[in-house]
Amino acid sequence: MGEIAGGIATAGVAVWLIALSACDIRSRRLPNTLTLPGAAVILVVAAGTGHGLAAVAGAAALFGVYLTVHLIAPAALGAGDVKLALGLGALTGVYGADVWVLAALGASLTTGVLALCRRLRGVRSTVPHGPSMCLAAGLVVGLSATV
Repeated sequence: MGEIAGGIATAGVAVWLIALSACDIRSRRLPNTLTLPGAAVILVVAAGTGHGLAAVAGAAALFGVYLTVHLIAPAALGAGDVKLALGLGALTGVYGADVWVLAALGASLTTGVLALCRRLRGVRSTVPHGPSMCLAAGLVVGLSATV
């Protein structure tokens, strides 16, 4: 991918991640109009740049993990998080299994730390997981792309 196209793709992913995070923080929902088209675009671009198999593998693996957690404990993880896992799994899968694992673990760790901090302050409401997913994926992909 050329330098200009790469910059446009990076900006597009950043805007997508910010929009998703803002929606989840504001309304505690990750809308299908953002999660599913984003996943589709990432998968199509990955296929077009020769990374389709890695993107599909990453998407399927993260979707499978999130779906399993959602089915076991629906209150712990929403359906929007499961759908977001498709796009973020595809995105991180393109960069390799190590990036995928770091993003997946980073998201859970971030949400856990935020929830613990809220509890320690006496706040009993839950923490939306989507922003942690977006932050972890964005940071890990951003760092791996610059190395």
